[in-house]
Amino acid sequence: MAGGIKDKVAIIGMGCSKFGERWDCSLDDLIIEAVSECCSSSGVDLKDIEAYWFGTFSSSTTGALPFSMCMKIPYKPVTRVENMCATGSDAFRNACYAVASGAYDLVMAIGAEKLKDSGYSGLETPMVHSDRTAPEPTAPARFALLAPAYAEKYKIDMKKLKEIMAKIAWKNHHNGALNPKAQYQEEIPLEKIINSPMVAYPLGVMDCSGVADGASCAIICRAEDVHKYTKQPIYVKALSIVAGSGYGERHRDYDYTVVWETYHAAQYAYQEAGIKNPRQEISFAEVHDCFTITELVLYEDLRLSPRGSGWKDVENGFFELTGMLPVNPDGGLKSFGHPIGATGLRMLYECFLQFRGEAGDRQIANPKLALTHNLGGQPAYCVSSVCIVGNEPG
Repeated sequence: MAGGIKDKVAIIGMGCSKFGERWDCSLDDLIIEAVSECCSSSGVDLKDIEAYWFGTFSSSTTGALPFSMCMKIPYKPVTRVENMCATGSDAFRNACYAVASGAYDLVMAIGAEKLKDSGYSGLETPMVHSDRTAPEPTAPARFALLAPAYAEKYKIDMKKLKEIMAKIAWKNHHNGALNPKAQYQEEIPLEKIINSPMVAYPLGVMDCSGVADGASCAIICRAEDVHKYTKQPIYVKALSIVAGSGYGERHRDYDYTVVWETYHAAQYAYQEAGIKNPRQEISFAEVHDCFTITELVLYEDLRLSPRGSGWKDVENGFFELTGMLPVNPDGGLKSFGHPIGATGLRMLYECFLQFRGEAGDRQIANPKLALTHNLGGQPAYCVSSVCIVGNEPG
């Protein structure tokens, strides 16, 4: 790997709007809410930021102008980024590389989405490149395929697996209940989760993440300049993004128990960050829990659990807030919400709070390294992003 990004750039400020059904807000309002907190946390004036990367999936189809007009930015470069559910992470990645290259000293990455006013329900929309000869099932139907495949491969009774999936949802709602910015701030009993109305067997309503409005952003500078802005920077250790080739959907040896793009993105990130044993070295993780079964499979793709034993770790509380490796301490997509363009940066926002000791009742003791993960698409082919950050250089 030629050089890599490890410890070359750092986050000096972050902001995040409240996520949810923000009928009272426009996209502009959400962006201003996040950017205002971001600038306040860093002490940086917006006029001093040299370039912007604006990530949105569907809330802007006219490039960067909506963001520039909203923030009244006077003739600065603004680049619109879209990469499905990894949009926010990719905006952050591009902003980091721009600073590391020496092109800019101070930049901002923003992710924002206003889905509720659009009528978006989370169901599938036809792919532009589709010739309409292949079925186009909904997202819940696509990800539901993981569950029976996982149960069959690892010899788990489906009733037991349903209980494990419910415990993942329970965990994330428990964490979200401690988060004042989460879309859903309420604990949900396991029985209610297990018996929730079916969407795509075995996924019930409570196995699915919510559709939300929200925005989040980060200010990034070179690592050697952090002393100018803060005593609590967050150092970027690795940035990895992988796009799939569609292998899984076209080959019979694909068994729907692995998301290969996530596995490879994680491998590249661990190599760049110098991580040998992520299960032991990562303090906490933000994992793309679009569905409960997705989070379970991703534990293993990210090497946080050995193959076939992620369900045992869930059963033993390994990934709970008080466990050995907390996953989604802010509630995840399941409870915090999933405004597509903002999600990747929202995950980094939780890292920012945790490393600064500002996470309140969900604060993790003495965190050192954190991982964030997004995927966009479906298990058989997708784009997957992994970012690793830490609170110390080296």
